[in-house]
Amino acid sequence: MDESSASGRMNHYEKGRHTPDISTLKKMAEALGVPLNYFFCEDDASAELACLIGKMSGSEKKKLIESLKSCSDEESE
Repeated sequence: MDESSASGRMNHYEKGRHTPDISTLKKMAEALGVPLNYFFCEDDASAELACLIGKMSGSEKKKLIESLKSCSDEESE
């Protein structure tokens, strides 16, 4: 993104006049140090989870998935 136009573009995004395309969102996520799905979270808790999960390794994510599945299985019994 050209620095001279970045401020104007951000203003349009913030005011809802324009929506960034996926490649722009990826660049923004990278610049902010957040995962792409952060922009689609509907609440602060989901956004925080997205950031925490985004920092995990693949094996840590698999362990978390299994842990969540086992909690879900226990609740359904």
